[in-house]
Amino acid sequence: MNQTEFLKQLASEGFPESVLVTREANGYLENHTHSFEVKALVLDGQIDLVMNGVRSVYIAGDVFHLPYEQVHAEYYGDKGVQYLASRKDSIP
Repeated sequence: MNQTEFLKQLASEGFPESVLVTREANGYLENHTHSFEVKALVLDGQIDLVMNGVRSVYIAGDVFHLPYEQVHAEYYGDKGVQYLASRKDSIP
């Protein structure tokens, strides 16, 4: 997916404006949650997300989605990762 398509999708799904996120090479975050829903488009590099014991790999052009309070771990590729992310507050 390209950036224009992604921004249109965000708007159609009620997500606010996205922000650019940059993570360092070979970095990681252990299991954690967010008090919001996340939708993101990978622009460069790689991010691996582990949810429910399943590791998924995302590279440039891929979109990932994290539901509200989804337990997950993040691992960043050997070149790090840059992605556009939008956070939507969720009311459980």
